[in-house]
Amino acid sequence: MRMMNEFEAQVLSDLSVLKTQITNLMGDGNGGRIAELERRMESHEQSWQRAKGFLAAVSVLFAVIEVAVEAWHRH
Repeated sequence: MRMMNEFEAQVLSDLSVLKTQITNLMGDGNGGRIAELERRMESHEQSWQRAKGFLAAVSVLFAVIEVAVEAWHRH
């Protein structure tokens, strides 16, 4: 069996590092950074949708109050 030269050893070492980095990024079947980012984005999107719904409801409430105040002033 022949011995590895320095270049081959460096390539194998770099491949090992790359494999570790990809595993950290993609996950090992239990999620990873990308899956965690996707979960966080979904949470932020859900919060944003709730905030938009709340603001829409508040704007309708203010419009109804404005109409009531205008009607009261005209009466």
